[in-house]
Amino acid sequence: MKAALVAGSPGGVRAVAQRRRTTRPGGDAVVEDVASLVDELRAASEHPVEAVGLVVPGIVDEATGTGVYSANLGWDDYPFRTEIAAATGLPAAFGHDVRAGGLAELRQGNARDLTSAVIMPIGTGIAAALVLDGRVSSAPGEIGHVDVGHGDPCGCGQTGCVEARASSAAIARRYVQRTNRQVNGAADVARLLTEGDADAAAVWREAVDALAKGILLIAALLGPQAVVLGGGLALAGPKLTDPLGGRLDELIAFHRRPELRLAALGDEAGCLGAALLAIDMLEDR
Repeated sequence: MKAALVAGSPGGVRAVAQRRRTTRPGGDAVVEDVASLVDELRAASEHPVEAVGLVVPGIVDEATGTGVYSANLGWDDYPFRTEIAAATGLPAAFGHDVRAGGLAELRQGNARDLTSAVIMPIGTGIAAALVLDGRVSSAPGEIGHVDVGHGDPCGCGQTGCVEARASSAAIARRYVQRTNRQVNGAADVARLLTEGDADAAAVWREAVDALAKGILLIAALLGPQAVVLGGGLALAGPKLTDPLGGRLDELIAFHRRPELRLAALGDEAGCLGAALLAIDMLEDR
């Protein structure tokens, strides 16, 4: 759980103070921890806090402020916005973590000059914020769970998902399965790739192929100007973008080939996006 006290305007915000905690499962536990973090951050500022922005993973209903479902964090139709407002005594904005991160990249990150883009954080899973006509769409953007034909099972119950090969978690898992050698996440696999490890190269190549095929689907359906890659895997930089760009060039026939960019805001994007949602809410009042 990442929390930040921020200052700014609808055009951009900056973190003044930050806190982190391990996320406890369950809606009530999240609300309790958010309220505690708000108290801590209020104490860190000489200025009054005007609102709270909260964004969560899973399926959300932004109109009603409800966390519809999260398999990993254990809630089902939980009224986050109402409960956060009651626990903190502050107006609360609520949204989806990936879309909020996309909003931050659109307003103050590496998507600022784009009117159509896909902002794709790659971490434990893969999702995407879709920018259409200069706005972040409310579409779910679950690009991690489209079938790109490799046939491997995914935790969602389907087979062939992008996420099953190209997420940071999948890259590490597949390397361990292939070699019986433990690694500390995809960053270790990227390091071994640089050192000439053949197994790392094979796992990386399969991940790039799955990711390229997912992006090809996006190119065919939406024709975005760019795909902005974020999350932990994007820290690999050219080790990711160079082979990914090359594989896209091999696959794309007549579609517009999206530019590949690296996200600017790192793991702050969700926090900053949540703050922007809160500021937008106050502006609309």
